[in-house]
Amino acid sequence: MPASVPPQSPTPTKGQPAARRTRDATRTRAEILEAATEEFARIGYSGARIDDIADRTRTTKRMIYYYFGSKEQLFTAVLERAYASIRHSEQELGVEHLDPVSAIRRLADLTFDHHEAHPDFMRLVSIENIHQAEHIAASPTLRSLNAPVIAIIDRILRAGREQGVFNAQVDAVDLHMLISSFCCFRITNRHTFGALFGRDLIAPDRRDHYRTLLGDMVIAYLTTGEQTAVG
Repeated sequence: MPASVPPQSPTPTKGQPAARRTRDATRTRAEILEAATEEFARIGYSGARIDDIADRTRTTKRMIYYYFGSKEQLFTAVLERAYASIRHSEQELGVEHLDPVSAIRRLADLTFDHHEAHPDFMRLVSIENIHQAEHIAASPTLRSLNAPVIAIIDRILRAGREQGVFNAQVDAVDLHMLISSFCCFRITNRHTFGALFGRDLIAPDRRDHYRTLLGDMVIAYLTTGEQTAVG
């Protein structure tokens, strides 16, 4: 942060209720995060400028530093917000009442739908990989956010094995990677893949095909795949 003196919080309007000030602060913070998400996703962490993010919101560079402390902390907050969105959807999916096959397919469908609807999330993940996950590694929030989905998958896998439905001895992290890799590739590599093979991975008339293909591949592997040891 360029200033040696930390910025002060905005002076509340005389007589303004505390609840109103809280709502205004929450809204301002949300607007900053929304603008920052778009800016970081558009030109990356290194290219994004706090001045440009401030110009996209009804606030100032000084106020952004007040809420987030630094550009690095703002980017971390953007990542936390992006990951929280899909992790919340997974926890709200409610697959406990489903049979293991249907539960895994529902989870794969949700990941497919989310990644398609949030291309900025895919770009942010790619950018963070360029920076060797330094922001994620420094954020306890991000590490804790991603634990529940592994627990959900683990419960489904255990149920499937107990019922004699799943044969492959894959662990929850590897299965999560398998599902995510297909969904991520379809979004992040669509331009190069299209140029090389002449196929649009996000063409509307092929959406159902790819969504079904993902579920079929995962279920086929779990039910008839090679029985590899979990390591």
